[in-house]
Amino acid sequence: MEIIKKQQSDGTLELYLSGRIDTSTAPQLREAIAQIPKDTAALTLDFRDVPMITSAGLREMVVCGRRFSQDRLKLTNVGSDIVAIFKMVGFDSIFTIEEMVEDVSTYIHMSIKELLAHHVRANADQIVLRSETEPYTWYDIERASQIIAEDLTRLGVGVGSHVGICGGNSVNWVLTFYATQKLGAIAMLINPTQSAQEIGRICGIGDITCLCYGEIPAMKDEVQFLEEVRAASEGKVVRNYSMRSSVRIRTRFGEYDALKGKYEQKVEADAPGVVIFTSGSTGKPKGVILSSYNLLNASAVQVKLQRMTSQDKNLLIVPLFHILGLVVCFLPCAMTNAVLYIPNDIRTGTLIRIMNYERCTLLHSVPTMIIALINNKDFSAEAFQSLRCTYLAGAAATEAQLKMFREKMPDNHFMIAYGLSEMAPVSVTLYDDGDDRILHTVGKPVENISIKIVDRATNAECPAGESGEILVQGFNLMTGYYKLSLDDQAIDDEGWLHTGDMGYIDDQGYLCLSGRFKELIIRGGENIMPQEVEAAISELDIIDNVKVIGVPSDFFGEEVAACVKLKDGATFDEAAVRAELMKRLAKFKVPSYFIVYDQLPMLGSGKIDGVTLKKDALEKLAEKK
Repeated sequence: MEIIKKQQSDGTLELYLSGRIDTSTAPQLREAIAQIPKDTAALTLDFRDVPMITSAGLREMVVCGRRFSQDRLKLTNVGSDIVAIFKMVGFDSIFTIEEMVEDVSTYIHMSIKELLAHHVRANADQIVLRSETEPYTWYDIERASQIIAEDLTRLGVGVGSHVGICGGNSVNWVLTFYATQKLGAIAMLINPTQSAQEIGRICGIGDITCLCYGEIPAMKDEVQFLEEVRAASEGKVVRNYSMRSSVRIRTRFGEYDALKGKYEQKVEADAPGVVIFTSGSTGKPKGVILSSYNLLNASAVQVKLQRMTSQDKNLLIVPLFHILGLVVCFLPCAMTNAVLYIPNDIRTGTLIRIMNYERCTLLHSVPTMIIALINNKDFSAEAFQSLRCTYLAGAAATEAQLKMFREKMPDNHFMIAYGLSEMAPVSVTLYDDGDDRILHTVGKPVENISIKIVDRATNAECPAGESGEILVQGFNLMTGYYKLSLDDQAIDDEGWLHTGDMGYIDDQGYLCLSGRFKELIIRGGENIMPQEVEAAISELDIIDNVKVIGVPSDFFGEEVAACVKLKDGATFDEAAVRAELMKRLAKFKVPSYFIVYDQLPMLGSGKIDGVTLKKDALEKLAEKK
């Protein structure tokens, strides 16, 4: 616990308290109180950063109260959880208590487990989660997540267990996520659009022992699919738990009374609690380790940027396994008591129907989805009149696209952001920024983070306006990558994350991207590592050599193109190749284009000349159009 003394000019003294007041810290508080002269005019104890007070702490309040008369002692900025404890023992009648006016800053030192518990106490009947058929209050979420936590405990899940969560967006996904946080387990979030082999490999990389699975497109035969996952994980996955939408936890609410009060162990706000998998420079997925502190602080920034309130409704399109889904949609709604609305699917007709009767205010997506919505025959500007804020994620919108968005959704505020799974957000355009900022920048650095632009060759800081590698650090920076060597960690010896992206800060303080050192392909918001696709193609008997590149697309931003050289005597059957790759890769990773070469351009080092090849490939594709 930290105690900071502040002497006021009128003779009063303020003690700013930070941390728990319990058996281990109570002596420290008593010593600090004992050093205060009894004739001090008045004493104020500031509780704004006190998450818990135990019986030992309450006893110190009595000691403090005996030293200073009631009219000279005041407790300020006391959170509702602490007030509830004072009321429980009747101490609210003997101390002058000023409750803290709650805003998102109330939650930034909580764990996600504590956030849920707080809302259950303070807002039990508030509807904050909706499917197309059922609303869920905080009390419903508490009951359901407690039941799931019990189920997972029986499967051997406990503090520190690695639990995979793999499924399309659903209420059960959210409930299962909360259950893992109740148990102090690490929720490892997996992209469900992948094949069984890909999911299994990630489970192996993350040492996942229990896989919670929902709707997975590639899962046709449930038993066979799960067996393939287990085999690909090299036997690390030993338990499975269905969180498919057909599983209705609500029907089991009668079990809650027997479980009430279980799983009360404290989970520290800055303890590792979530892992997001992102592609690495070698194409092998990397586990980004994050804490509640990272995620809730990042979400608090989003609440302010989006100007969110409890009156908002977020129609969820972006996936929950992605950092965008967590810190722009899910957790900001949880912090503000706004409604997170999860549709059955994200077909444009479904979304238009929901907008017509739900009047959602927030809808974050990639430009391609907004285009598809507008192009749907049932689209009407009236249905989207309630929409007030949309992040255009994944890929930059073109000037023509943004103009169309403005015309079709004139009351909406469009925003652009830059971030990574390792640290998000880094920068965001402001709520009222004009088209020039949205089209040509990725916004201003968010509060309390640092950005540095460096020359990658010399590591010297670049002057303003000069492009270099973007380095970042701050409150939302990851812990590191799971089980990677020090040499493979992206954080340097001064705490800077090396993003691999190039950019510069303009004269107005906005960050502008100018390229990527990484070869990452972003197709409609989905990240694709060329090396992963190359590895799958290389396994085909007919392939001698391959280079995968990203090519521009008006709709997706980028698409995947494979430049291949065949083995002598082999013939290329595109349909057969696609069919085989569909077994090995997620659908979005399968190349949109194949270009067959007699010889790939090579460098003197023996490596493929990527620059020459990409230029030639783009020319060949242009000729085909």
